[in-house]
Amino acid sequence: MSDLVLLTTAGNTAILTLHRPEARNAMSVDLLAALNAALDGLAQRADISVLTITGAGKSFCAGMDLKAVLDSPNAMGTLLHALADVCLKIRALPMVTLAKVHGAAIGGGCGLACVCDLAITHADAKVGYPEVDLGVCPAVVAPVLVRKIGAGRARRVLLTGGLMSGQQAFDLGLVDHVVPTLAELDSAAADLAARLAKGGPNALRATKDLLNTLDGSLDAAIAHRGADLSAAIVASPETQTILRAKLGK
Repeated sequence: MSDLVLLTTAGNTAILTLHRPEARNAMSVDLLAALNAALDGLAQRADISVLTITGAGKSFCAGMDLKAVLDSPNAMGTLLHALADVCLKIRALPMVTLAKVHGAAIGGGCGLACVCDLAITHADAKVGYPEVDLGVCPAVVAPVLVRKIGAGRARRVLLTGGLMSGQQAFDLGLVDHVVPTLAELDSAAADLAARLAKGGPNALRATKDLLNTLDGSLDAAIAHRGADLSAAIVASPETQTILRAKLGK
């Protein structure tokens, strides 16, 4: 496994850690390739009932590494389709997935948290979808958010842009559990994972599979259509101008 993604196991639980702390775990082409490979391996793990996904360092995930691929339209398409694959694979995993969100979960990073079955954060975390502020269309993560909080609320969040606190995200239904402080997050997440792991493995898998069928989570066509749309918007002169001004390129 690449050192950009780390996997640790304990009994029937596991932790998958994004490991690019110097970049606040921003999703580069290499990180997403490593994450996709790790998810392929986890899809075969019948011994794991609960998988916690988190990030190394100060943030869960700062979103897409737009600065690294700004000058390469092909790389942008690769990045967005890789994110679409990650979202589909996380949803399809046989085990329950729990996002432990600390620091910040922004844009695609927030989408990563939402696509997990459950998410826990702390009250002063910074989460949200600021894509429209950058001239970017959040088409890959939009279906994930609609399924999480409903179409009306998702419309407000995605069109307004900006960020919200962890407490506001909890109030909105974007995350499922919130603790008052960052210091309490690790123990609360471990307790929640342990509680989930007490469920019957077959029952958990069957229930998750049924829920995926009911809400259309595994519709690959929608996910990749969103990637194509986002890539086209990023390649447009308008967005290129905005991004270069915002990112200092």
